[in-house]
Amino acid sequence: MRPRYADLFQRMRDPDPVLSDAAFDAVLFDREDAIPDLVDCYHLSKKDDELRFFVVQLLGFSGSRKALPTLLLALDDREPKVRAEACRSLEDISARETIPALEARLADLDEDVRVAAAEALLEIRKTG
Repeated sequence: MRPRYADLFQRMRDPDPVLSDAAFDAVLFDREDAIPDLVDCYHLSKKDDELRFFVVQLLGFSGSRKALPTLLLALDDREPKVRAEACRSLEDISARETIPALEARLADLDEDVRVAAAEALLEIRKTG
């Protein structure tokens, strides 16, 4: 992971919301260029549910198909909030090939995940 992004990911967890938001926005500004670092961060943040949530959100905002493998993996994350965000991020990218994986989330134990999956499926089928 490049040092710039390692620093930004660390700052995303700052208790000061101004610093945290600024770090998030800096990564968001880079979008597709940050994808390899976001993928690394997802895999290295096994114990940090909040950071994985931010990473999944940023991958969706990238709009890049390069984010798909990690987003599909995040559909099985142990944290429901991350799984729900993975559904929303897949909706943002609108990749029809993710429909079967999203359909599987319709049976998720968490209601928020089921709702996010249903909304993502509806939008992908409508626009994709």
